[in-house]
Amino acid sequence: MMALRELSSLEKSLGLKNPNKYSTQGDKKVPVLHSNNGPALVGLVTIATHLVQEAKRPELLGGSAEHKALVQQWLEYRLTKVDGCHKDDIKTILKDLNSYLEDKVYLAGNQFTLADTLMYYGIHHIIVDLVIQEKEKHMNVTRWFDYVQHYTGVRHHVPPVVVLRNRVYTSGHH
Repeated sequence: MMALRELSSLEKSLGLKNPNKYSTQGDKKVPVLHSNNGPALVGLVTIATHLVQEAKRPELLGGSAEHKALVQQWLEYRLTKVDGCHKDDIKTILKDLNSYLEDKVYLAGNQFTLADTLMYYGIHHIIVDLVIQEKEKHMNVTRWFDYVQHYTGVRHHVPPVVVLRNRVYTSGHH
């Protein structure tokens, strides 16, 4: 059901006026978009990409060929690594993201994309449960997460996460 809430929030953030009809299929509750004028679309990324195109917001899928590939890579990472991850995988996911985001504002560089929105939804439940020390340890993820949660229209169905801003470190060594 989480994927359906994500798609509904995405519709709102894209300014799409007429909500779509969704259902889910299978044990993993894969979202299905029922269209009046064509075959049903299956899968979170497929449907989200369609919604972005429907809203005429191609920049959210990446500008250059390289950016488009990066967006697709992170959407795939969300589906294969983040969704349904076990507790043991969370440390690896946070470590990977933290390292990757060290010199980037967003997942596809300096431009906000669909990958940021869906990754934000995907790891929200992880970030909510982090204690202060873990947020500090994964400072780049925390910074990115805070940027995304304050991006206009993203945070519809999830509560905000408090991120500490009262400490500034000049280096990784304390």
